[in-house]
Amino acid sequence: MGIAVDSRAVVSPKAQIGDNVSVGPHSIIEDDVVIGSGTTIASNVLIANGTRMGKECRIYHGAVLGTQPQDLKFRGEVTTLEIGDHTVIREYATLNRGTNSNWKTVVGNHCFLMAYTHVAHDCNVGNHVILANSVNMGGHVVIEEHAVIGGLVGIHQFSHIGRHTMVGASSLVTKDVPPYVLAGSDPLAFNGLNVVGLRRRNFPQQVIESLDKTYHLIYHAQLNVTQALQKIKDELPMTEEIRHVVEFIERSKRGIIWTRR
Repeated sequence: MGIAVDSRAVVSPKAQIGDNVSVGPHSIIEDDVVIGSGTTIASNVLIANGTRMGKECRIYHGAVLGTQPQDLKFRGEVTTLEIGDHTVIREYATLNRGTNSNWKTVVGNHCFLMAYTHVAHDCNVGNHVILANSVNMGGHVVIEEHAVIGGLVGIHQFSHIGRHTMVGASSLVTKDVPPYVLAGSDPLAFNGLNVVGLRRRNFPQQVIESLDKTYHLIYHAQLNVTQALQKIKDELPMTEEIRHVVEFIERSKRGIIWTRR
């Protein structure tokens, strides 16, 4: 099948557009753009040079994708914004392409970016991530798969948010948020294991209990982080989930959020 382009849209003949793509009125698609089959682009959308989009995405009114990074070090280098399959980007979201630090900004498959979200240069958003309204990310942020970020959350540059984590609305993320947890309050703090989310995604009860013991050692056993990680390695079965927690914390450069006493 061909593509359905509204007569009021401007689509470069150099853009690579898959089958069964629709483009709404007053949208602009520039030269160096790739759009996968079955994608729907609403009205007044700008898809700028360097954007690479997968199949069956839905881009809503006023979204702006692939524009230059808001970074004073940027010197016009050729970089990309890469969006996976089946991702939804709602009204007025803005996604910048990368810089020569990582050369690309990435948003994975099956993501849901709500209205007014901002994904800055060199960010990496994993699969099945939900960003609620007005989440604003600084550059170089990493959000792992299945994370849920509440509305009006600000995320400091270079922060890392773990998989299957939920961050409460109106939070400010300035430290790394470990995997599988609930985070909220002001300042942002560990609020427990994301038990409901893990059960919804069919994590076995034994895994949930092991993760609960892991975070008890980290946050409630009166140990420093180094001591807690060593005790986890010595006393708990090193499942894939626990190994990921340990490696996440060991790699953290900003330090992890703490808990209220």
